[in-house]
Amino acid sequence: MQAKRFCCLILCLTAILSTARADEKRPNILYIMSDDHAAHAIGAYQSRLAVLNPTPTLDRLASEGILLKNVFCTNSICTPSRATLMTGQYSHVNGVTTLNGAIGPEQQHLAKLIKSAGYETAMIGKWHLKKEPAAFDFYTVLPGQGSYFNPVFRVRGPLPWPKNEFRTGGYDSKHSSDVITDLSLKWLKNRKQKEKPFFLMHHFKAPHDNFENAERYDWLYQDVVIPEPDSLWHRGQHGPLHHALYGTSIGLRNERRNMGHHMFVDPLLSSEQYTREAYQRYLKKYLRCVRGVDDNIQRLVEYLKQTGELDNTIIIYTADQGFMLGEHDYIDKRWMYEESLRMPFIVRYPKWIKANSKNENIINNVDFAPTLLEMAGVEKPEFMQGRSFLPVLKGEDAPADWPEATYYRYWMHMTHHDNPAHYGIRTKNYKLIFFYGLPLDAPGALKTPTTPHWELYDLRKDPHEMQNVIADPAYQDVLEKLKGQLKKLKAQTGDTDERYPELQALGNAS
Repeated sequence: MQAKRFCCLILCLTAILSTARADEKRPNILYIMSDDHAAHAIGAYQSRLAVLNPTPTLDRLASEGILLKNVFCTNSICTPSRATLMTGQYSHVNGVTTLNGAIGPEQQHLAKLIKSAGYETAMIGKWHLKKEPAAFDFYTVLPGQGSYFNPVFRVRGPLPWPKNEFRTGGYDSKHSSDVITDLSLKWLKNRKQKEKPFFLMHHFKAPHDNFENAERYDWLYQDVVIPEPDSLWHRGQHGPLHHALYGTSIGLRNERRNMGHHMFVDPLLSSEQYTREAYQRYLKKYLRCVRGVDDNIQRLVEYLKQTGELDNTIIIYTADQGFMLGEHDYIDKRWMYEESLRMPFIVRYPKWIKANSKNENIINNVDFAPTLLEMAGVEKPEFMQGRSFLPVLKGEDAPADWPEATYYRYWMHMTHHDNPAHYGIRTKNYKLIFFYGLPLDAPGALKTPTTPHWELYDLRKDPHEMQNVIADPAYQDVLEKLKGQLKKLKAQTGDTDERYPELQALGNAS
């Protein structure tokens, strides 16, 4: 009898230990990133577009996890943003300030460190960092921007990068969002080290311009009028006080390049008709690409559910930056204005994160790598400039010394979309931007300077940035305080511009 009781005790202890070991199982990490998917084009962010139900899958992930409201880019352009993700460093530190930059294997710190922690790593989809993603165990990536249909991929293989290529599709067109998801699912099913947790970076090309959606979405929103932002028509006192209008436009404001050109709008229409038609075509094509992303995320979620890995996988969704969808009559990104600066960020992992959580702490993409490393149980190296916000995801209060402001800098002076070079600071209540308008040494930047100017927005009263109050006497104390904070933040990040005396002179003179 005693022997029987002893056996039962042993079995119970074994079961308890097995359960404990299962609970201690390290989480998989699925990092999903799209290209140019603005937060205000996700239903869960409750913008004017939420009534269209553009992202049911992402909305469900947000309801089962956490939605971060104040995540910001430090340089709103594709290649620099991706370099920051891989290095945990600002553009001026990792050396990738423009689209011409590159990150070699020696700088692919995020992948190397997570791999060293015992994860099997993969990078699938849009890479856009020019050098081979050799720090990953497996990769299949688009060359450069890649094609929307029947895309070519570069793969790890016996030949030197970038000679290993394969083409997807054939007679029937295959959309990149579908193909990238097919590739991720294939890797998940066939990965070679299943005893290890996985770290998969699944990067969509969509919804980057020229917004080519899969054919099955051709009629989505066909009979819908997409809500317009008020600032498409009424710019108020937005922008420089001397009324120079920069940036490519929806309508005819920018004659060199506007969305009407991209959407083949009849140039004989009136200015109002031209703008309205260009906006509707633009948003419908963009949102059709967004739906393709959302539906393919659902495929990934279903696979994890079927294999029993859903609740042991940290699912993260973000984009490489925000995007202007007609606000202030702007298209594209690059700006420090809210719609371009803000990044979506949603995380689902029920073991750590309470369902339907929200957070408003200021976070930027320099913090992404340290957070991913802590998720994998890796200590952040000293050279990374960001901080992990994993405690915030878990519902804890941010540390007392958590940053109350974020720094931004755009270097590509007047390239592609006519945006002057600028830097600035965003706090909870205010935004101060200095458009210094100099090309400096940024590769590809237009060499002609533009008139420098400052912009100041009171985000409490003016969340849509309609009133530049830089000259308002009531804000002079705020202005001086913000200039001091900006100078301090530039010093903290190491972006003090000693090598640009002409820029220092401009900043000091103002």
